[in-house]
Amino acid sequence: MIQLIKQKFTALYGVQPTMVVRAPGRINLIGEHTDYNNGFVLPAAINKAIYIAVSKREDTEIHLYSMDFNASFVADLTALFPIQSWPTYILGVADQFNKKGYSIGGFNLVMYGDVPIGAGLSSSAAVECSVAYALNELFQLSIEKIDLVKLAQKAEHEFAGVNCGIMDQFASMFGQANQVVRLDCRSLEYEYFPFSMQEVSIVLLDTCVKHSLASSEYNNRRLQCEAGVAAIQTKYPAVNSLRDATVDMLNETVDASSDVYKKCLYVIQEIARVQQACKDLQQHQLDAFGQKMFATHQGLSELYEVSCAELDFLVNAVKENPEVLGARMMGGGFGGCTINLVKKDAVEALISKVSVQYEKAFHTSLKSYIVSIEDGVSLAL
Repeated sequence: MIQLIKQKFTALYGVQPTMVVRAPGRINLIGEHTDYNNGFVLPAAINKAIYIAVSKREDTEIHLYSMDFNASFVADLTALFPIQSWPTYILGVADQFNKKGYSIGGFNLVMYGDVPIGAGLSSSAAVECSVAYALNELFQLSIEKIDLVKLAQKAEHEFAGVNCGIMDQFASMFGQANQVVRLDCRSLEYEYFPFSMQEVSIVLLDTCVKHSLASSEYNNRRLQCEAGVAAIQTKYPAVNSLRDATVDMLNETVDASSDVYKKCLYVIQEIARVQQACKDLQQHQLDAFGQKMFATHQGLSELYEVSCAELDFLVNAVKENPEVLGARMMGGGFGGCTINLVKKDAVEALISKVSVQYEKAFHTSLKSYIVSIEDGVSLAL
């Protein structure tokens, strides 16, 4: 892939790229919809990544080319604005460099990747992190990695219009091979936990659907969580987010029959589940860890209500299989992938069996990805 991107870059711009940067997509083992509630998440960078080749220009123009879309785009640093297409993630990062007063010039860029789009593996965050890392290196700005993460997140907010938490960009930037990272989304403190893949594989089953509810319902969930916090604050003013809340506090202040109650109950339980799951990893108890993944899916489906028929079908299809330690939907919801911990010698048979069942139920082909846990953003050349 690196050789292909170099060849395309030279053909387009007549010069060799100064560097090639690799930024991985991410999985999240447990801790879903907790990031924007100041809770904990447990992501990892994976072996599917976005690669970008870059070089400086002598003017203020930005010349972009996507090998995946076979499309070009030209913009100017002095007049950046969001567009409804792939360049917006790159332009948004350049815009953040401008707004923060960093001195950057025009640049040429070619992008290529194998992070499946729409599968919930954060291809957009990988693009943003690759560009932030590359511009930092290209213009020798010496910005700390955590500040690049914040800058990339801000780009997603302002140019892509998605009010995301910080997990996706953090995982892409800070991932380490064979480690998951527990991120405290309030303090941004983090700790690595070893994740042994000697006996299990991480298998992603892609529904190949993305229901139109996803973006609007994501913002609705944020509002419902904020409403729950406001209710709890009437009696417990020190509670600033669901991270600070307990189930008892929720029971005292929010009507248990309400939607807000259900959404907040899930988040409070999930924040605690991440902490317990990390203890499972420390004790090499992958079976116990997997059971928490199943519990997370149940909460996402029945309480947080961000699952869908296809995701529920895939989790239920493996739930009684002794070769599967755990499974749940992953990501924002309403489509995308389930993440499954599967004993290595059972992977092929499982994928084959579930694929047949899924196509019969939904008349849609099931995609699958076997992923490994890799390092975060790095110079590939």
